[in-house]
Amino acid sequence: MIKIASRIEGEIFSLFDLEQSLKPIGYTIGGNWDYEHGYFDYKIDDSHGYQFLRVPFRTKSGQLDSRGAAVEMERPFLLAHRYEGGLDDHSNIGNVSAAFNQFQEPEDPDAEFPEKYVGLGRSLVQELESLLLD
Repeated sequence: MIKIASRIEGEIFSLFDLEQSLKPIGYTIGGNWDYEHGYFDYKIDDSHGYQFLRVPFRTKSGQLDSRGAAVEMERPFLLAHRYEGGLDDHSNIGNVSAAFNQFQEPEDPDAEFPEKYVGLGRSLVQELESLLLD
């Protein structure tokens, strides 16, 4: 993980407005969120795992799943996940819904971030600052 200092840290935005601004340029709300915090993720690459710019935010007022939620931005960071090849030996079957987890467990959820993408990550943060602050 590589943290990138940014002018957006501490800024407060409507979550709805953020989604309207960021989703069209490739950001998604990451899967690891709850009612008090979450992440916007920008996938940089997906060869040999996944490399993301992750932009965390924390609820300032309201709840993330409710209308009118306001969030405070935190320090963006670059994150890499590397996945094992082949089948997942630890997939599980849910007994109630008969659903199964077909996704592989990360080989290294905090893999070293490839140096070749660090400059791109920094430029994405600058783009984010321009979009949200200028």
